[in-house]
Amino acid sequence: TDPDTPGAKGVSAFVVERDTPGVSVGVPEKKMGQQGAHICDVIFDNARVPASNMIGKEGEGFKVAMSVLDKGRLHISAVATGVSKRLIREMVNYALERKQFGRPLANNQLIQKKLADMQTEITIGLQAVLRVGRLLDEDNCPPENISLVKRNSTGKALDIARMARDMHGGNGIADEYHVMRHMLNLETVITYEGTHDIHALILGRAQTGLQAFTG
Repeated sequence: TDPDTPGAKGVSAFVVERDTPGVSVGVPEKKMGQQGAHICDVIFDNARVPASNMIGKEGEGFKVAMSVLDKGRLHISAVATGVSKRLIREMVNYALERKQFGRPLANNQLIQKKLADMQTEITIGLQAVLRVGRLLDEDNCPPENISLVKRNSTGKALDIARMARDMHGGNGIADEYHVMRHMLNLETVITYEGTHDIHALILGRAQTGLQAFTG
C-alpha cells in the first residue's frame, strides 16, 4: 500500500497481469533441474495495479504469501514422496532385468536390503504428509508441522535417489535411465520453499523458543 495513502495498513498482495504497463518479464534462466518450471526476473517500473486485483484484505499481503508458502511446501513434500515411489519402482524393474553373474541383480541380499530401506522411508514419509495435509484442511496445522514434512520428504527422497543411482552402477548416469534426472529435480526441491537447514532452524526455534536465524 502507498504509505502516502490515508489509512494505509501495510503490505498488500495483488494479482499483476503480465501485460500491465510498467511490468516486464525477463528471459527464463537455464537450470539443471526442474527444467519444466521457468524462473525469470519480473521488473516493476511505476506499474499501477487496480484495487480489484487485491488478494485478501488490505495490509494482509504477508499473511497471504505465507499461507501460499505453507501449502506449497506441503505440495513439495507430496511431490518428493511421489518421485521416491517412482524411483523404487524403476529400481525394482532394473534389478529384475539386469543380470549379474548369471542371475538377476535383485537376487542379491544387499540390493533387497536397500530396497527395503527405501520402501520404509517412503511409507513413513507418505503417512506424515497425509496427516499434515488433513490437519491443514482442518485449519489446525502449525507451520512447524509443514517444515518437518518438507524437510523430511525432500531429504529422504534425495537420499533414495542417490541410493538408486548407486544401485544402477554405471547406468545410473546414463540418460537411457532417469535416475539422474530425478536426482537433479530433487536437488532443486530440497532448496526452494525453504532450504533443508532453514527448516531445521524453524523446528529448533519451536523446540527452544530461541531465534537462530540471525546473530
